[in-house]
Amino acid sequence: MLPYDGTIRDECGPVETRGSPVHVLSRTHSPRPPARSPLGRARNVRSHRMRRAWTAAAAAVVTAASAVSLAAPATAAPAQAALGGGSGILLTDAAGDVAACTLTTIGHDGGGRLVGLTAGHCGDPGDAVVPEFGWNGTPVGTIVDEYPALDVAVVQFDPALVAPVNQVGGITITRTGSPVNFPGVACKDGRTTGVTCGVTWLTDTVRHETWTQICVMEGDSGAPVVVGTTLVGMVNAFIQVPCLSPTVGTTIVAALDAINAAGGVGAGFRPI
Repeated sequence: MLPYDGTIRDECGPVETRGSPVHVLSRTHSPRPPARSPLGRARNVRSHRMRRAWTAAAAAVVTAASAVSLAAPATAAPAQAALGGGSGILLTDAAGDVAACTLTTIGHDGGGRLVGLTAGHCGDPGDAVVPEFGWNGTPVGTIVDEYPALDVAVVQFDPALVAPVNQVGGITITRTGSPVNFPGVACKDGRTTGVTCGVTWLTDTVRHETWTQICVMEGDSGAPVVVGTTLVGMVNAFIQVPCLSPTVGTTIVAALDAINAAGGVGAGFRPI
């Protein structure tokens, strides 16, 4: 793995679905195929990818922040990174490209491994996972598996470096369950837009996704979608215009069913 050079790149691309462009919220392959099976790879998907670098203004802010941190007294890095559903994460591939996404949830699988979930288009198996905030830049986990038909990735964490938590910001996760029906309200906590809530429009039981009016933007990919303290899904994409048009996300029940059926890392997952 190449060292992280401090540059974060978000990518998004419209994918044709039901006649409307769907925009994935970070990078790589398209998560919304016209048809999908629980464990199969997406096929016959027409996609367009767009790489977008941070603006010069954002770069200036990062540079200024770095200068301030250099001038401030040195403080010891924490022994472990606190991570939970809603935490910002950076995923680095072999070429050194970095994507900013959000952790969906963290817990233990049936084998006792410390694992988490995020959106599948955020990275690929083998990509290193680094906490975005309050950490020294050392990878604390790796993407070990992905389910492209559902746009879900499994992350295995080093328990010596990660302190799992069930509350991040205003979101607490105590269990998993099914999404609510219209006009029920769901909320999410993403690294870009924080906690936002919106009405649930529908759940497509064939494609295993829920459409809500939750506000999301690039970087919120993988954000946990909750009803109360029940995790019901994750954020994967938005339709047409961020925060104005519907948000699309995979249901957590479908994600865990697929992972359990595969029997690999993550099977038997329970949130912390």
